[in-house]
Amino acid sequence: MAEAKWYVVHTYSGYENKVKLDLEKTIANNKELAEKILEIEVPTESVMEVRDGKKKVVDRKMCPGYVIVHMELTDRTWYFVRNTRGVTGFVGPGSKPVPLSEEELINLKIGKPQYQPGSQEKAPKKDYGIKVGDLIAVVDGTWKDTEGKALKIDDSKQTVTINVEMFGRETPLEVPLDNVRRMG
Repeated sequence: MAEAKWYVVHTYSGYENKVKLDLEKTIANNKELAEKILEIEVPTESVMEVRDGKKKVVDRKMCPGYVIVHMELTDRTWYFVRNTRGVTGFVGPGSKPVPLSEEELINLKIGKPQYQPGSQEKAPKKDYGIKVGDLIAVVDGTWKDTEGKALKIDDSKQTVTINVEMFGRETPLEVPLDNVRRMG
């Protein structure tokens, strides 16, 4: 059995979510494909937009026109994904898909490159010195220079949910633990 890796699939612009949904529907009805195609992602990030003078947090696609698929590459899985409506091909030379590197997976914030998905081994825990109730400062990313109180820490997703004041009221915001520091 070959090892499952993450591959980039090129789609028509605006069809990313449709391609993801179509792949998931077909996989749900096909046990053989479900064992070989493990996850399908459309990487997004939360950004602040100003429309009509109002600030609004929206999810924006990090890679418009692309879907990331975690699968075991076989002739059958390649053919199935490649012939899904809206897909124009895999990223790689000719028709040969090239898997994403561990660094690329980290940059896209997808997958769990530290350990093999499906194994009994857990992701290694990193101590960030943050507890629920601590005052947190965001030091990197979209929410840089934002401060708030830690409401929840999710070790599996490596995120902290903080309460920030937005539009005159308290709003929960999920931020990667690598992008925050404890104040005081």
